[in-house]
This record gives sequence, structure tokens and C-alpha cells, in this order.
Amino acid sequence: MAADVQQQHRPGALKQQNKSHKHGKHKSKGQLDKDTKGRVDIKTATKKYKAIQRKQDRKHHADQVRRQKREEVLNQKRSKGGNLSPPHFVVVLLLHEGLDVSNVLGVLKSCDESATVTQNEQGVLHVSIPRFKQRVSFYVPEFTNLYAVMDSVKVADSLLCVLSSEGGIDEYGERVLRCLFAQGLPAVTCVTQGLKKMGGGKKQSEARKFLQKKIEKWFHQEKLYSLDSEQDGLLVMRNLTNQKIKPVHYRDNRPHLIAEEIQFELENEEAPSGTLKVAGFLRGRNLSVNGLVHILGWGDFQMTQIDARNDPYPLFPKSDKHKENAMEEDSGEVRVLEKADASRQESLQSENIPGEMEGEQTWPTEEEMEEAEAARRAKTKVVKRVPKGTSDYQAAWIVDSEEETEDDGSEDEEMEEEDMMAVDASGSESGEEVEYDTLTVTEAGDVANYDQTIDMEEEERMLEKIKEERSHVMFPDEIDTPREKDAKDRFQRYRGLKSFRTSPWDPKENLPSDYARIFQFKDFRRTKKRILKDLDDEGVMSGWYIQIHIANVPKDFMMSYKPGMPVVMFGLLPHEHKMSVLNFLLKRVPEYRPPIKSKDRLVFHVGFRRYSACPVFSQHTNANKHKFERFFAHDMVTMATIFAPISFPPCPVLAFKEQHDGQHELVATGSLHSVNPDRIVTKRIVLSGHPFKINKRSAVVRYMFFNRDDIEWFKPVELRTKWGRRGHIKEPLGTHGHMKCVFDGHLKSQDTVLMNLYKRMFPKWTYNPTVLNPPPMLESSQSMATEPSAYQLFDD
Repeated sequence: MAADVQQQHRPGALKQQNKSHKHGKHKSKGQLDKDTKGRVDIKTATKKYKAIQRKQDRKHHADQVRRQKREEVLNQKRSKGGNLSPPHFVVVLLLHEGLDVSNVLGVLKSCDESATVTQNEQGVLHVSIPRFKQRVSFYVPEFTNLYAVMDSVKVADSLLCVLSSEGGIDEYGERVLRCLFAQGLPAVTCVTQGLKKMGGGKKQSEARKFLQKKIEKWFHQEKLYSLDSEQDGLLVMRNLTNQKIKPVHYRDNRPHLIAEEIQFELENEEAPSGTLKVAGFLRGRNLSVNGLVHILGWGDFQMTQIDARNDPYPLFPKSDKHKENAMEEDSGEVRVLEKADASRQESLQSENIPGEMEGEQTWPTEEEMEEAEAARRAKTKVVKRVPKGTSDYQAAWIVDSEEETEDDGSEDEEMEEEDMMAVDASGSESGEEVEYDTLTVTEAGDVANYDQTIDMEEEERMLEKIKEERSHVMFPDEIDTPREKDAKDRFQRYRGLKSFRTSPWDPKENLPSDYARIFQFKDFRRTKKRILKDLDDEGVMSGWYIQIHIANVPKDFMMSYKPGMPVVMFGLLPHEHKMSVLNFLLKRVPEYRPPIKSKDRLVFHVGFRRYSACPVFSQHTNANKHKFERFFAHDMVTMATIFAPISFPPCPVLAFKEQHDGQHELVATGSLHSVNPDRIVTKRIVLSGHPFKINKRSAVVRYMFFNRDDIEWFKPVELRTKWGRRGHIKEPLGTHGHMKCVFDGHLKSQDTVLMNLYKRMFPKWTYNPTVLNPPPMLESSQSMATEPSAYQLFDD
């Protein structure tokens, strides 16, 4: 028997073997470390190090930016109101009629026994509080003076809104707040007086809740402060000096100053202008004497000298001995900081001088320019042989050029209304006088039937505008073809387009002579970015109390000046005194109902500027051509184009309409969109005809033209119908305006045949830098209530 064979097992034969990780074709990090055994490839190490270094650099940069912003905020808080910065400027705004501002200021002045109170001739109240290490300046603009309120808020650091304990905010307060919100508001504090007199019961609680709801309607995160005792005044003063300053970009990017002292010097009594000396605290950016300044309501001026003055309102008043030494120092020579350098000073030239031999434009003669300028200033009718901007080729087709009349800023509307004008015995068309006479004749017998406070001529003009606006809504851009004049002569400046969106249109074609007077940027956005980024830090530092010598200020400035009115001055950025084409993005306020026609004169508040002009309205689209709007549309954004001085966004825009009683009513708000003369605004007119005989796809159309020559002239233009058919003119039939047309489908008998014609619209040079202050707002409230009577006449 065989011997037993001893069986032996290999060690680990039954040990579990796990699958390795499927890391793909490449080696894992652990395997790479085992293979290299600590050796590092220089390329791999460099690449990895660079990635880590980039991440650390981004982290360090973010930390530096965060630290820098924190330091700026802390420095701004530390220096606010101290000796190294101008006093914290606060505008006291009364939001209800009948409030006593003296009680408000009395509580604020007596809130701290150590405070020093000083008031100057301009109505600015300075309060120095050593306890807070702060200086505060209070200014109360004239009640119901809208422009005084808006001008003072432009340079305010804080706004102290005073509400009535019984009525809260009245209609006047809401109108002012509506304007200030569109202009740009600083930090706001709301106070009221009289709550503690009601007692501590339910009446006081209900009154506080009522006022808090009024505040939340306008200021969502603000709370109400009571101002009845010295302790309340101390709390309000602490809140004013410690609250966060809200940035207003158009103000913070420019040096600005509100006058504390004003002097005016004339070389002789017969001189039309003199030197204005304005003293005050410089705020915002640094000011260079070689730049330009803008005085609100008066225009741009040059400076000749900037002097340094001792701070008249120090935080810590000096003792008597120090005062004597200070008076001895003041009696010495004036410290001149800068004098103007003629070689570096900015020029006041705002318009370009066109070269007569440059470009392909045909410029008018000097006599024609003088006649046009005299007519524009006198605002009277003038007779022109050739429409402004007409080329030589187009001028050759004008036959009766002497019979055309032109109104300042309303040439296109007159040409469209030629069909309705009367024709005299000699066959010539009557001008605007006939239309004006017709209106006066119809109104003469009805004046006695209305109250004496109603201006019936203004009511009738408003009625005509309302009718025209509603007609435009029902039949957009449709006009009647004239029968007394050939359509090819009447619409010679119009053209047909295959596609309004894709058809080319040269923006430099047939420009009017006014475009040779303006300046244009190659890239406006790039220029704006460069100017706002590289603001010059040269000049007088912000925070100093200085005196500025402004040259060639008109004598009328001091004749119209009243003590207590705010005199505000802004320094201009480069190019801001030059003229160009500005495009405003506006939206109508819902409170204003009357229609606003294109080329109606409006008063614009653009940032710190104020002027009037007649804008051209157009649609706001992304296309390269924009449709002209005859009326300022409701409930949609509209673009307004005017000639005006250049401004750099962000810049708020407010549009006011002057009423027949002189009051300025807010009609629209928005912002500056661009400075671009190449923006094409095209006006569309629609000629309509009616099918006379229909044979499937072809039809005989009448009433679009009234002679054979006009049909042959407009034969290349495409036709369309209101029901979506497209076609073209095949041939004229007879001599009375019938024509045979072919369409892309069967035409219905109730359809209407249309022809679209286009021409480019240009703004008129209607810029006027002088705007008179409107009367007080409350005096004309009753007369403004009669405006809807025009709607009542129309509805009847």
C-alpha cells in the first residue's frame, strides 16, 4: 500500500484579492510618488507652483481691495465734519405747509451747551459740536421755490425732512420729493414736532403709526425721529453726523461749492460784466484754476485766481489771545493758491467753426446764416428757398420754393398740414397766419361764457393737441395726399425702404449745417471711461475754505440775486462745455396727462445743468434706425434728442413743461443715454389707397395719388395692406390717379392699401441756457387744476 502523500498548501493561496482601482491609462498620484521616490520633475513643479501662486495672488488682491475700501470708509467717517474736511451740509426740507422751521432750528442749536452757532448772510447756519468732534451746516431753502430746493440738494450731504404731526406730507411735499428722487437723493433723516404734546396715550401712538406709513411710502428703511426737546435734538444731531453718506455720482466726480460769501466787482459802471468772488468750502474733487466752472442757471465761466481763506467756522473756537493773533494774520497779504495760466487754461469755445470747403455739404452763405439766426431769435416766420440740409440734387426738384414757410423747430409739421391750409385767389398757399386767424375767430364768441380765470386760447390749443394725438393712435403716421400739389414735390425728401430694419442708411448723408458746429467722439464710452478714471488730482484740495475769482460774469447776475438764494458752482470735466447731440432716455410721469408733441419746448435738468430745448422723440430700440414719434408716448420709454453741452453718464435727467401761468410741471424722468450725432431718427408717413376693382391678386387702387406722374414716380416703392398683403404698382390707369397693383395673395374689398415713406429727422438748434425761475408752487395750484377742462371739452 502506497504511503500517504503529505499535501501542503501555498501560503496566501486562499487570501482574498481585491480589484485594483481603475484609474485609466494614466498612473495614480500614489503610484507616481512610488515611481519617482521623491524626485520632482522641474516642469511639473513649476506648473503646479504657478497655479498655487495665481490662487494666492487672487486671494491677496481681494484682501487688499477689501482693506482699502474699509480704510476709505473709516477715513471718511473720521474726517466728516472735522477740521480737515468741510462741515456736514444738511438741507432742511419742509414737506407740509404751515410748519415753523425756526422751532426746528432752535431745538438743534440748543441741543448741546458747548456748541458754537454762527449764521452768515447767505442763510447757512453753522453749528460746531466739540462733543461729537463734528461740524454741521444747516440750510433752509425758500418754501415753495422748487429750483432753490433742487439746487441746494445737489450739494447736500444729508436731507432733513420735516413732517407735520397732523398731516404728514401734503401735495406740495410729494411733488418736491418726486423731483428729488429723480434728481438723486443724499442720506435722509425724517423728523416731526408736536408728538409729545399729544400725551403718551393712544392718540400719540396712532399719530406715530400714521407718520411712519407716510415715511415708508417714500423711504423704506428710514424711521421717524421726534424733535420736541433738547435730548431729541441731540439724538437727531448724532444721527446726522454718524449716518452713512449716500453717493451721488454726478456730484462726487466733480468739484462743487455752495457760496458762503459773494462779492461782485465792475471795472466801470457801464461794463456789461464783472468779476464774481465766491467763497465757500470746496467739496468733491480737487479744483484747478485752469479749468472751467458752471454756475447753476448762468452758464460756464473761466477762473482767474483761487485764494486761501482762514476757516471762519472752526471746530474748536480760539481764545481771545488767539483771536487777536488770527486778526493780525488776516490783516496781512492774501494767500494766493493758484493763478490762471493763459497757455493751459480751458477755452470757452463751445461750438466748432466749420470749414466752408470741407466735406460734401453745401453750406449757406453768410447772409442766409444771419437771416436764419435773426429769425430764430425773434421767433418769427421766415421764408426759405431751400429746406435746411437739402442736397443739390434734391434742390433741383423744388419748383415753388418761395411759397414754403418754415417755423422754428416745426418744419415737418407744417409740410404735413399744407393740405388743410387755405388757398387764396392767386393760387398761393396761406401760411401760419391763416390757421391762427381761424382759431381766434372760433373762440371770439365764446370767451364771455367762461370764467375769467380760464385761458380759452390755451384750452383750445390743448384740445387740438388731444384730437391730433388720438387720431395718431387710431391711424398711426397716415396722412392725406395733397390734391393742390404734386406728391413727388410734396414728399421729395422721403424715400422708400425695402426693409426698415436691414436697409442701409448712411448716417453722414445730407447733414444740416448745424452738425458742422458740434463735436463728436470717436468712441464716447471709451472717452468717458478714460476721463472718469484719470481724474486730475492737481489743483486746490477738497475740504479747504477758498475764494474763487470768476471772470466775465454778467451784471444781470447781481441784479437778479437775492440774499438767501443758493449760489451753487460746479467744476467741469474735460469736453463738458462743448456742444454735441445728446440722447436722453425718458419715461413720462403718470401724473401728467396732457399730450406732449415732438419739438415742444421743454426745460431739462441734466445733472447740475439746467436749460431748455425742443427735443425730437424716437423709439428706443437696438436697431441702427429708430422710428420718429410725433408724441411723447405714455407707459413706455422714449428717446429724446437735442443739441446741448456734453455730459458724461451716469447723469439723471428731469424734463419740465412750462404751463401758461409760468409754472414748471414735471413731465418725465430718466437718464443720459449717449452723446451720438450718428443716431438715425427716421420719420415715417403712410399714404393710403382703397381698392376699386379686385381681380384675385390684382386690383385697381384709387385715392392714393391724383395724377399719372405721381404714380410713375412712386412706382418702385413696395406696397402693403393692413391685412398683411404685399405688392407693387404695375401701371397707371388714366390720368386721375387710378393704378393697377399686383399683390402676393387675394385682396379683400375691405382691406386698405398702404405705402410707407421715410426721411431722416434732425433736432433743431433750440438750445437756450437761460431758464427763468418759476413762480412759487402754491400760488398757481388753483390755476393748474383747470387743465383737465380741455379733456372735458373733448369728451362732450
